[in-house]
Amino acid sequence: MLRLTEIKLPLDHAQDAIKTAIFKKLQISPNDLISYSIFKRSYDARKKEEIILVYILDIETTQEKKLLQRFKKDPHVTVAPSMSYRQVAQAPVHLAMRPIVIGTGPCGMFAALMLAQMGFRPIVLERGKAVKERTADTFGFWRKKGDLNPESNAQFGEGGAGTFSDGKLYSQVRDSQHHGRKVLTELVNAGASPEILYVNKPHIGTFKLVGIVEKMRATIESLGGEIRFQNRVEDIHIEQGQVRGVTLASGEYIRSDHVILAVGHSARDTFQMLFDRGVYVEAKPFSIGFRVEHPQSLIDHSRFGEQAGHRLLGAADYKLVHHCSNGRSVYSFCMCPGGLVVAAASEPGRLVTNGMSQYSRNERNANSAIVVGITPNDYPGHPLAGIDFQRRLEERAFELGGGNYNAPGQLVGDFIADRPSKELGAIRPSYTPGVRLGDLSLSLPDYAIVAIREALSAFGKQIKGFAMHDAVLTGVETRTSSPIRIKRREDGQSLNTEGLYPAGEGAGYAGGILSAGIDGIKAAEAVAVNILRTEKRGI
Repeated sequence: MLRLTEIKLPLDHAQDAIKTAIFKKLQISPNDLISYSIFKRSYDARKKEEIILVYILDIETTQEKKLLQRFKKDPHVTVAPSMSYRQVAQAPVHLAMRPIVIGTGPCGMFAALMLAQMGFRPIVLERGKAVKERTADTFGFWRKKGDLNPESNAQFGEGGAGTFSDGKLYSQVRDSQHHGRKVLTELVNAGASPEILYVNKPHIGTFKLVGIVEKMRATIESLGGEIRFQNRVEDIHIEQGQVRGVTLASGEYIRSDHVILAVGHSARDTFQMLFDRGVYVEAKPFSIGFRVEHPQSLIDHSRFGEQAGHRLLGAADYKLVHHCSNGRSVYSFCMCPGGLVVAAASEPGRLVTNGMSQYSRNERNANSAIVVGITPNDYPGHPLAGIDFQRRLEERAFELGGGNYNAPGQLVGDFIADRPSKELGAIRPSYTPGVRLGDLSLSLPDYAIVAIREALSAFGKQIKGFAMHDAVLTGVETRTSSPIRIKRREDGQSLNTEGLYPAGEGAGYAGGILSAGIDGIKAAEAVAVNILRTEKRGI
């Protein structure tokens, strides 16, 4: 199999244009081509008047050896790497002890799936509810038809925080073993569109994710795995530096020497418990800021010009960064084309925002987080000081919003001019339960406010209209990533606790669905290898 890169075609190319491009590039006849598949399709929109599609193709041909020799100096014609997933181990017939996975977000779900496929019959513990019940609780809270449930919300429950997001499936993590391909393939097997295997920036969307998560659960259970909802882990038992099991909030004790910790970035009570048990935890940088909403049509026109709305381009996104005069960096994060700003609170009396899109991305507003990076120097103290810092900001946002989970908001023009907003303009905020206009400068530290003001003006020079007066800011965004890192060794285990495998966003090793899924696979592989090693030693 050959791989061809940088095959460029017009946006509205003919159906047979790809084959024609293959024949032209390789100088072969139609009889020499056995088959081809699209490995990746992206677009180049730097020239709005001439947007082009860029393909990476995998080619099967009768002339492979000759072509490799002819194009040996051409970096755009190479042997296609094998991306098939190979299991690292198979569970022994008589498994002495089943591994435990804590959490059913992307990391925990893929860790459990891999362990199940290898025959280890994992026990999966989730503090929240199954995804459909969780969805009812979450949407009920947003629509003011129910109170915030601290155990079933946008953060906790089957599918994790990624369920109520844009469902983005791209990442910048190094992936030499092609674990990302395994993640995408399993998502397709569970019902995702096959296009996620080849489009440049694939996404699924919340409603589709619900069904996919359910099918993945059914697969895990069919392979001998056990998933238990509303089973919060209260304690982890550690004896002489070795995990020996977990105790649930119900008081039940489950024995295991191998526990994958995939709890997500908002499991603050679990972080406290681990810290109290002596597991090595350290503070890490994260970011804070607001959500900003613009008309999606404005972003589309800025990126695509007259081609805005083209079916292959979809709703446009953006990625912005500005290095401020006060030394801070401000950047766009978790951009949701055609999406909604959502209530992501998980603790009573604290308010958090996030962004979400459906597969269609056809809501009228685009939104993203505009956040400023902070470090442990901004919240000095013990390793969990970042959690305390987040909570203070979230409590302040709750107060500014009126104490009823309405979010504090402000027009971009008023925010830049440092005056409170009193009424909305042309853009209607999408956040529910609702938005209370006022002065967002009261919600974040001064250094963050100064930096974001400067950045918004700078972004207006990159995207015409970005700093428009009527654009809406909604506060606050504090859960961009985990405020801690639970350090681990090369074998995947905690730095100072044998049998504990910190993984995913909560442990500080992922940022998004794809990278979390990849890390879950790695954690499962580490568990499998270590279990077999232990079995061989007769321990």
